[in-house]
Amino acid sequence: MSSSTVDPGGLRGHEGEPHDQGGFNDRLNWLRAGVLGANDGIVSVAGVVMGVAGATTDRGAILIAGVAALVAGALSMAAGEYVSVSTQRDAEEALLAKEREELRTMPEAEFAELEEILESKGLTPDVAQEVAEQLTARNPLRAHAVLELGIDPDDLTNPWSAALASMLAFTVGAALPALTILLPDPERFLVTVLAVLVALAFTGFTSARLGYAHPGRAVLRNMLGGGFAMGITYLVGTMVGAGVG
Repeated sequence: MSSSTVDPGGLRGHEGEPHDQGGFNDRLNWLRAGVLGANDGIVSVAGVVMGVAGATTDRGAILIAGVAALVAGALSMAAGEYVSVSTQRDAEEALLAKEREELRTMPEAEFAELEEILESKGLTPDVAQEVAEQLTARNPLRAHAVLELGIDPDDLTNPWSAALASMLAFTVGAALPALTILLPDPERFLVTVLAVLVALAFTGFTSARLGYAHPGRAVLRNMLGGGFAMGITYLVGTMVGAGVG
């Protein structure tokens, strides 16, 4: 194999793959945030409205509780996701700044380190040296960032996109139980439970596909967790309602 065909660490990417499209990590980040946000919105608001519905039949009170839980949860998810991803981005930028300084002050040591990394990936010393020379001539910071740190300096995570995706997805997910629980008796409980379980199956399947995990287990965990949350909060709401009444 000639050294010109070697692409250690996926620095160039492959034809037709997302690496060549730019912003792939950021899109994956907001997609992940969206799925988790929708899942949290479904479970948390379903628990709230089921608990309140267990305590009272007053649809006004149930609606107020559902809307309050939706708004508070959406803002909380957005703030939490923003802080989390901002911390990650700060760490990435700090590592890149450190690597940039090391490349400026000790280029020979960094070049030797790059050679060692390439050799650890299976390249022979001669090929590793030639590849390291080509990568250093092209973009030394990106070469070290990708191979040494696992960071693409051109595709850092974006906290704003993650926060927005999480907030919107939470709102959409939360709206489902908040609306179905307002249906007339006795259908509202059955419709709410079924709608929530179907929605959780979808988010569980989607999250599994994003993480290349087994969909069946993820779907089952999601549905069991959501069903347990609704059952417990409904039971607690019923007991509290009886005690207050």
